[in-house]
Amino acid sequence: MDTAAQLTTTASAADPRRRRVATAAALASAVEWYDYFVFGIAAALVLGDLYFPSGSSSAGVLAAFATFAVGFLARPVGGVIAGQLGDKHGRKPMLVLALVLMGIATVGIGLLPTYETIGIAAPLLLVLLRVLQGIAVGAQWGGAMLMATEYAPEGKRGLYGSLVQLGVPIGVVSANTVFLVAGATTSDATFAAWGWRVPFFVGFLVLGLAWYIHTKVEETPAFREAEQALAAQEKSEARSPLRTILKSHLGTVLLAGGSFAVNTATFYIIITGVLDYATRELDMKRSAVLTVSLCVSLTQLVLIPAAAALSDRIGRLRIYAAGAVGLLVWAIPMFLLIDTKSLLWLGVGTFVTSCFLSIMYGPQAALFAELFTAEMRYTGASLGYQIAAVFGGGLAPFVMVLLLEATGTSMAVSAYIIGLAVVALVSIKILASRAAAREN
Repeated sequence: MDTAAQLTTTASAADPRRRRVATAAALASAVEWYDYFVFGIAAALVLGDLYFPSGSSSAGVLAAFATFAVGFLARPVGGVIAGQLGDKHGRKPMLVLALVLMGIATVGIGLLPTYETIGIAAPLLLVLLRVLQGIAVGAQWGGAMLMATEYAPEGKRGLYGSLVQLGVPIGVVSANTVFLVAGATTSDATFAAWGWRVPFFVGFLVLGLAWYIHTKVEETPAFREAEQALAAQEKSEARSPLRTILKSHLGTVLLAGGSFAVNTATFYIIITGVLDYATRELDMKRSAVLTVSLCVSLTQLVLIPAAAALSDRIGRLRIYAAGAVGLLVWAIPMFLLIDTKSLLWLGVGTFVTSCFLSIMYGPQAALFAELFTAEMRYTGASLGYQIAAVFGGGLAPFVMVLLLEATGTSMAVSAYIIGLAVVALVSIKILASRAAAREN
């Protein structure tokens, strides 16, 4: 097991390379998550009618959310492929490749004809492009996270890792803002015809960022130090980070995934599931709900780095556990407030939830990085994160619609969150016990 001290870099705090790398990693995360989130918003608003026409609005939304979930199923594939190559050949090449793939897939969705134009080929191509998005974001997170944390100065690994985590709220804010502008400047008919496509064309900017990172950003010091030992090892035996993880560290990967599933599930419930629920079931205005989501996400820009910085002082697992407890306790009050159909209480309910999400998400990058040694860190951290994304985030909006249809009450969704929070707390407890045993 690697320790936090083993992650220390040799560069000075004033090194301009560190600032350049941290900025590039944060931007890479932001644009990747923007591209990923615009699909979720579009799935909640228009994709069901355009690509999965049926006589039932619920059936169309379920089909769109199932396509949304497919991207999550592909994320571990991206994590494994990029992890294997990133642990052997470096963090930077995999990050660049992930950005290029995401840019191509996102622009492709924006250009894709609808079911009315090309028939069954439309949903099939939509699913394929969503799979490519999933592979890209699965590959991206580990690369961006390690670029930031492995360049971090001593005692600030949590804070530097949180710069990558900020990509999520930045992506949400950007995606919501672009959709709000597109909706405000077009009629409902025009928005359904082509206005929804405009947010996807931002994918072109991702390609420019990929080129910048390729030409201006250096590989991390931690990987360069590990590379010499890896080269000697590979001369005598075939080395597979994935095989090592599955053979000796699978339990750690599963515990990491179990600890994070409640966070990613609740996040996608409030930014995608609640958007559909509030507009379709509660008859609230689309623009108003998007505005609330945007404002709530803005608060995470402060809360995430604050929680990460605190974790540098008092420990990652303490902060992480506090957020999980908060999600467990707040799951029922959140939906009681949303069900009032009041924008004010919708904002209060999702804001408090967002606070607990931020408390967990801030230290998560550094926590996952510190669970594995440098030669297997990309693979191990990515697998833990993406397993949680599949069983938490990817299925959450789909499960939410199913639960609402089956039970007729939002309390069923609260129970789903509570169950995942219990899993998280058990996982955190075991990770803490293991950490204490290593210190004794």
